[in-house]
Amino acid sequence: METGILLQITSTAVEVVGEEPTEITLSIYDLVLKGGWIMAILGLFSIIAIYIFLERFSTINKASREDKNFMNNIRDFIHNGRVDSALALCKNNSSPIASMIEKGLMRIGRPLNDINTAIENVGKLEVSRLEKNVAGLATIAGAAPMLGFLGTVIGMIIAFYDMSMAGNNIDISLLSTGIYQAMITTVGGLIVGIIAYICYNILVARIEKLVYLLEARSTEFMDLLNEPAS
Repeated sequence: METGILLQITSTAVEVVGEEPTEITLSIYDLVLKGGWIMAILGLFSIIAIYIFLERFSTINKASREDKNFMNNIRDFIHNGRVDSALALCKNNSSPIASMIEKGLMRIGRPLNDINTAIENVGKLEVSRLEKNVAGLATIAGAAPMLGFLGTVIGMIIAFYDMSMAGNNIDISLLSTGIYQAMITTVGGLIVGIIAYICYNILVARIEKLVYLLEARSTEFMDLLNEPAS
């Protein structure tokens, strides 16, 4: 009799242990929704940041393209006294270098300091044009983590409020809304901020490289004006 009871208990235990645990999954979309309205702002920030990066990266790359024979042709035209041909070559080229050289060619006959100043002014304008909206990318890089931290604070306030209203009937599911918002907004803000920060530094590095190229070509042009005609 005791053996029969023991076998029955053992059989029941095996059945319980043999049950497969239910796996609970949560999609990224559901997680974003649990982050609340702050995640919508972070999503907008991410779209703006990606747009600025792609648009500026394309513009800077286009401005950085240089015709290897451009300065050689300018040198030949100037030595041959064909300033009009040099100006026409610059007008047919839309690069910042061509804009600088064109302004310098238009100032030929004036003191070299005036020519150099005119070239520098055009260079500054070109760099300013290339830096358009880059500051906005830096703003997003700094604001996104702060916005995520704001969501953390709001989420914790919601969690403590729900806790106070529950009294003695505190349940973890009751606190999940606030805790989800706190954690998810923190992660979202950091992700958007890191991406925007990396994109910003990539653009700054590209602009600095182009500025160096503009300075080198302006110096080359000024040296060209000092060369004796052959």
